[in-house]
Amino acid sequence: METLRLVLLFLHVLGYAALIGGLLAQARTPEKTVNAAMRDGVGTAFVTGLLLVGVLEAGDGSVDHVKIGVKFAVGLVLLVLVMANTRKERIPQGLWLGLLLLAVANVAVAVFWSPVHVS
Repeated sequence: METLRLVLLFLHVLGYAALIGGLLAQARTPEKTVNAAMRDGVGTAFVTGLLLVGVLEAGDGSVDHVKIGVKFAVGLVLLVLVMANTRKERIPQGLWLGLLLLAVANVAVAVFWSPVHVS
């Protein structure tokens, strides 16, 4: 079970890396679009996040449901925004920035809202 959790965590991190990388690749371009890295990254991150929660619930440890709820909500907003704009020729600068901020915020929640950091 631990190996499965680690594989899912690895894929989850890769999904967010692809999403943020796809966003940052367009930082200097005047016209922003939803690219394949963003689309595939957000999908991978969302699905593996759900699977991770399932694996954690099946294990012996406790799960912080508030943290999971926050990450789920932000991830769902990211997924919906990316998928809703996939076929559009371009997206507004504000949407691009919002997607970037939401993705980074979700990673920050994962890193800083952790039982490892509790004194």
